[in-house]
Amino acid sequence: MAGKKRPPTALAEPEAAGGPSSQEVAAAATAAAEAPAEKKKLAKKKKLAMERKKQRKELDKERHRQPAESDAAAKPKPQQEPVAAAAPAPPAPVVSGPGLHMNVFRDLASPEASQREAAAEALVAELRQVQKAHEKSGRKGGSGAEGGDAPPKMEAEKDDGLENCAPSVGYAIRRLIRGISSSREFARQGFALGLTVVLESIHAISVEAIMKLIPKLLEYSASMKGPEAKDNLLGRLFGFGSIVRSGRLSGQWAHEKGSPIVKDFVNEVVKLGSTKRYLTEPAVAVILDLAGKLPEKAILSEILEAPGVQDWFNRASDAGDPDALYLALKLQEKTNAQKEIFGKLLPYPFSPEFFFAEEHLLSIAACFKESTFCLPRIHSLWLVITDMLVREAASQNDTVTSSSKKHKKNKKGSSSEDTKKNLHTFCEVIIEGTLLLSSHDRKHLAFNILLNLLPKLSPSSIQVILSSKVVLGLMDVLSNESSWLHNAGQHFLKGLVSLVSDDNDRRVAFIINLQKYSSGRFDCMTKTKTVKDLVTKFRSGQDCLCLVQSLMSLFVDESSVTDEPSDQSQTTDENSEVGSIEDKDLFGQGSADLLKSWIVTTIPCVLKNLKLTSKGNSLTDSEMVKCIEEKFQVQTEVLKFLAVQGLFSASLGYEVTSFELHEKFKWPKPAISTSTRNECIEQLQFLIEDAQKDEALHVSEIKSNDLGFYFMRFINTLCNIPSVSLFRTLSTNDDNAFKKLLDVESLLFYEERKVGPGLDSTKMHAMRYLLIQLLLQVLLHPDEYWEAAIDVTICCKKSFPSIIQNDKSSGQPSNEGGAEEFNEDGSGKSNENGLEETNDDTSEDSNEDGPLEFMDVLVQTFLSALPHVSGPVCFSIEQVFRLFCDEITETGLLDMLRVVKIDLKGSRHQSGSDDDEDDACVDIEDDDETVVEDAESGDTDSAAGGLDEEMGDDSADEVDESQDDLNETVDPEAKDGDGAKATKDGDDSDDSDGMDDDAMFRIDPYIARIFKERNLPGSETKQSQLMRFKLRVLTLLEIYLQRNTGKNLVLDVYSFLMQAFVKSHSADGSEQFKQRIGGILQKRIFRAKDYPKGGDVEFSTLESLLEKALKLASRSRYNTVASVAQNATFWLLKIINSKSYSKQELASVVDKFQYILTDYFNNKKSRLKLGFVKEVVRRNPWIGEELFGFVLQKIGCTKAEYRRVQALELIDCILKSWAGDDSSASKVLKKHLSQLCELIQDVLTKIPENKSRRQEVRRFCTRVLQTVTKLNLKERFQKKLNPETLSLCEAQLGAAFVRFKK
Repeated sequence: MAGKKRPPTALAEPEAAGGPSSQEVAAAATAAAEAPAEKKKLAKKKKLAMERKKQRKELDKERHRQPAESDAAAKPKPQQEPVAAAAPAPPAPVVSGPGLHMNVFRDLASPEASQREAAAEALVAELRQVQKAHEKSGRKGGSGAEGGDAPPKMEAEKDDGLENCAPSVGYAIRRLIRGISSSREFARQGFALGLTVVLESIHAISVEAIMKLIPKLLEYSASMKGPEAKDNLLGRLFGFGSIVRSGRLSGQWAHEKGSPIVKDFVNEVVKLGSTKRYLTEPAVAVILDLAGKLPEKAILSEILEAPGVQDWFNRASDAGDPDALYLALKLQEKTNAQKEIFGKLLPYPFSPEFFFAEEHLLSIAACFKESTFCLPRIHSLWLVITDMLVREAASQNDTVTSSSKKHKKNKKGSSSEDTKKNLHTFCEVIIEGTLLLSSHDRKHLAFNILLNLLPKLSPSSIQVILSSKVVLGLMDVLSNESSWLHNAGQHFLKGLVSLVSDDNDRRVAFIINLQKYSSGRFDCMTKTKTVKDLVTKFRSGQDCLCLVQSLMSLFVDESSVTDEPSDQSQTTDENSEVGSIEDKDLFGQGSADLLKSWIVTTIPCVLKNLKLTSKGNSLTDSEMVKCIEEKFQVQTEVLKFLAVQGLFSASLGYEVTSFELHEKFKWPKPAISTSTRNECIEQLQFLIEDAQKDEALHVSEIKSNDLGFYFMRFINTLCNIPSVSLFRTLSTNDDNAFKKLLDVESLLFYEERKVGPGLDSTKMHAMRYLLIQLLLQVLLHPDEYWEAAIDVTICCKKSFPSIIQNDKSSGQPSNEGGAEEFNEDGSGKSNENGLEETNDDTSEDSNEDGPLEFMDVLVQTFLSALPHVSGPVCFSIEQVFRLFCDEITETGLLDMLRVVKIDLKGSRHQSGSDDDEDDACVDIEDDDETVVEDAESGDTDSAAGGLDEEMGDDSADEVDESQDDLNETVDPEAKDGDGAKATKDGDDSDDSDGMDDDAMFRIDPYIARIFKERNLPGSETKQSQLMRFKLRVLTLLEIYLQRNTGKNLVLDVYSFLMQAFVKSHSADGSEQFKQRIGGILQKRIFRAKDYPKGGDVEFSTLESLLEKALKLASRSRYNTVASVAQNATFWLLKIINSKSYSKQELASVVDKFQYILTDYFNNKKSRLKLGFVKEVVRRNPWIGEELFGFVLQKIGCTKAEYRRVQALELIDCILKSWAGDDSSASKVLKKHLSQLCELIQDVLTKIPENKSRRQEVRRFCTRVLQTVTKLNLKERFQKKLNPETLSLCEAQLGAAFVRFKK
């Protein structure tokens, strides 16, 4: 055994003098055998190569550190052998004393905390036994030891103060100290834990000795760099922390009152903390840990009066040391000392009010600035500051509670004011004045501090924390995506949103502050949807009402923006990404208007969250009524706000009290701008529109929930208050219209209630809402809509004569009387005095001999208002038109249709040739085959480029549709000179002299404004205004078609819409307009369940429309036009089939198909799809019978192989259509049997080379043979076949012809 090292698991205690026992040898052998297995097991746990390397290095180091351990097992044996040989003696008794196992040190570095704790407990248990054995042997054999009989120690004697400890204890102490400097895995934590419990359990270890041994073993000098220096410094720190946590330091001071050990220890820790910046904060933590174990007296005398601490405090405020301030605050909290021992860090006497005073915060601002060194971790100092602010708020709440019980109102008020003042001063001086004006790191720190502080404060504190500088700084960060702070700003904003999402009060305060300091453009400037998403989270009626009221208060609060500085540059420094000049201008002049504009547009949006969706249908009646009442409550609040701020102003002061309504109304001191008032009126219109839509979805029996009635009564009430007036002085015409609208609406309301539920009541209700919208339109646009408003009031009285009896103003002279008299006489439009003039030049021929109908006047009024009115007015017009459209006359319908066709671009001169007009309107190609050589190639002719040709061109076939924007299709009777019929089809003037602008205005007075209006910068163009007008008229036409698809007037609607649809393609019209017309034609006309069936539908009209549809289907260069024309053909044929027309008339229909087929066979420019003709044949077999012989005749003349094959498919389709009608089919086939045989011979002789076409030819011939056999015409057919045809059939048809011959 001599000369061999002891295995790691052997006992570290020296052996007995008698040499190793058999048990010890066996244990050593077993351990040695198990060592490789343990190493393999450990190697499997290590996954990374670097970790294995560190492990081997550490094991080698440990083996070199304990040479004495191996010598202690080897050297005693040779010394005792000679003694035993010289004087034989009885064998020495075997002593099996306690020892130290090395595996406990390995387990101290385990990643598992439980394993480290178990290893520490095992280490302490073993060292206790070793120390007890050492002390016991020392007491028994002191002289023996002196004589050299004492066992040798594991290490050489060292002057380290551990003389009273057993060698194993000394070894363990040194190894633990070295271990806390290791960076391997969790070694530092585990060895520090071991050192702590060893010091705590074994009192023989001197604390002073450990304090000296730690710096001695963990040497550090200024020349040391890199990981070694860092490990040694951190090892010292952990060693000092272990001393404190063991409790030996505080215990020794308690037993020895005059001992300087605490001061010495604190000085050492302070000295260590000053070595490196990253050591200062944990050094403070060690001192505070020590202070927690000492009484208050000891803290004052031993820690605070330590020389190192005093020097540190004195220089901290100037140097900006956050750790010193943190230590001072924590020690002040523990001792509540009222001494000038903290230097300038803390005020004397200390109190939160003095600490958060502006002067003191400015003196220590450098400490807060320098706390950014540990980012992204927040320095512990901020946790103390946060606790102080939160503690003040909590104590203020407690004071409020106790004060309310004791009725100490003065104390309660002062506490609340002081707390708010402290928070405000801290945010203003430190957050805004120190951090936000500094570097990016400090801005980031400010965001983190606020994010940690806000959850602990009340909702009212949000207004203090989210100040203008914070909001503007956040906007500056988020507006620049390339900024280093952008991610930090996003995290801050996300945290704020998460904080306020579930708290309505916090959410309201958050929205208010963001928008107040961003002038209502936070989302726009930051390119987010933060505010928009937060607004949508208000679901219940009470929550929405809370937000609405807060926004109202912000609107009328004149100090909302001026209280805070508006210069965005105050939140930026030289390192900040300053926004553009345009962004900066946002916060200057006009910011208040921007904020008010946002409030006006946001308040009505809150109501969208309260809309009753489809889920509401599952609610019970009581729940539905409750929901409607909650929404109506919010609607009325919004309505009153918009009406007061948009329509009225106070003549005296800024507040008015209504004793009738029991409410106080307030206006902002700065006058509301005109644009803001206009926005209020527009939002009022949208609000009333939404209410009308809701009524259509959820009919409420509660009469008070009529928002229109509430609005009109509210307007009347405010108008009767002497100190309140409309925001502008109305002209005579506008004032007259305003009053009449109020009166007629009131009459309609009471009549509606009197009549009760029914169609009349519904009509009155729709009329009332139209009057309300027109009233707002009159106020919004001075001197523009008073005529339309008065005309609608007249129509109301004409439609509901019963309300005239209740009209109190009927006996007074007014403009309305003259207008009514005119309406009965049948003139045109009201003049400036309310009377109407007769315009013989513009009256329709059908209206010259009689007065205008009620519905004609109403339609003309609608058309005069539709070009420029707002969307809500259009909705009200649509609702009224829906209820009255059944009464529309042909004149009114034609007035609407003419609008759809009119265009501003083209020439207003017309060609005198009606034939030219027909060709232009149907958009056909010319017949000149030289223009396009091959129609199969899909090229378009050059006529498409002739948009700017003169209308007097003699070549009628080259006239393009878009060259004449006012040309319209006429009936054949119009060609014969029937001017009235031409007018019916939409041609207002048939002379060739053309029309000037004045004539155009007389034809369409309601679009005169569009022609005359100048295009101002930023305004809509004339074309866009006209297109909007057309789309609105199309909506009315669609409403009419929904309810009247079976009327004959639908043919007129179809004719005009078809022409407009074709023209929109030729003139490059709006894509939306094309799709809208195409949709109406397809859905409302062609696919409608009903169609015109009246006996008075003239065949000539249907014939003309069919002819034009077939031309479009065969020659239009636009696929969409051709598709619509094909569907139109099916629809027209359905109408024709429903009538009992003569054979002669039906023959003319077949002639139209023969015409397009002739064009198909002879003209390469034809774009006819024979699939369309086949579908016609399938739906109308009688047309196929008439076309059979014609197609057989034309196939032989067709030169194009492709078209010939297509024609064969058409004949095949005709043959299939005869199924079930053998008699008529047999007659037709007998008549054309010879032609059929000739066709078979022709196609088999010129059989195509293309495989698919060749198969189609054979399929056609086979179909003919099958049909002939089915109709019992086999013998006649065979007789008609000449020998050449027979041979061709046998050669080409094969088995099919063999079966036919049998």
